[in-house]
Amino acid sequence: MSKYYSNPAGLPPQTDLLTDRAIVTEAYTVIPRGVLRDIVTSVLPDWDKTAVWVLNRPVAGGATTFAQYLMEVAPQGGSRKPEAQDTVEGFVFVVDGELTVTIEGETRILAPGGFAYAPAGADWSVRNDGEAPAKFHWIRKAYEALEGYTAKPVFGNEQELEPHPMPDTDNKWRTTRMLPVDDLAYDMHINIVTFEPGASIPFAETHVMEHGLYVLEGKAVYRLNGDWVEVQEGDYMSLRAFCPQACYAGGPGNFRYLLYKDVNRQIRL
Repeated sequence: MSKYYSNPAGLPPQTDLLTDRAIVTEAYTVIPRGVLRDIVTSVLPDWDKTAVWVLNRPVAGGATTFAQYLMEVAPQGGSRKPEAQDTVEGFVFVVDGELTVTIEGETRILAPGGFAYAPAGADWSVRNDGEAPAKFHWIRKAYEALEGYTAKPVFGNEQELEPHPMPDTDNKWRTTRMLPVDDLAYDMHINIVTFEPGASIPFAETHVMEHGLYVLEGKAVYRLNGDWVEVQEGDYMSLRAFCPQACYAGGPGNFRYLLYKDVNRQIRL
């Protein structure tokens, strides 16, 4: 069973040096796990007993199609109305604890690896009925409606899905797809990408799709717009459109990350 990194609470000791790996450029942002501390959390309206780290928001020169939060909900906390905007869809992925999610009357208890998709305008809620904090990612995107297509709620657990091997990689680079990829009703994909030690993206991907990448497990070196950047579990990367990207997983264990990308829509001019 896979384990997912769960960011620590508290602050670094006063004896620590300031040096860290945080990087912000017009092509990409890297937020290392060491800066995701209590002092940078916020609270959200209509949420009880909940702290949030904002990992991405639309900003000039950065990724603009989505917002991504790392949420921590204490026992008996949650929200009866998580989303304030009826035009925004949401995707939840649990990394620690258990979270009860109800979408349009259907309720599931999500353990680590569990996920849920709430279409724009859906009636949904989340609650932590457990005895320990629940930590999860919440990805929000303004839904681009398409005539003749209707997005429906989706529940599942990535550990119960069959990963798809990438071509010509001997199954050492594979993708677990949590939303339907052949249904135009969905305008984003959320995947788990896995690299075994020594596997790589052997070319600089340069494409219109934006990315949010949260490292769930392992470490690697990422090539971002001409820079080599070391990343490990708990780190987050936000990539704007057309940022060249590749990576090499050096081991000793698997390198895995949660990946967002925008897809399936005409470019609006």
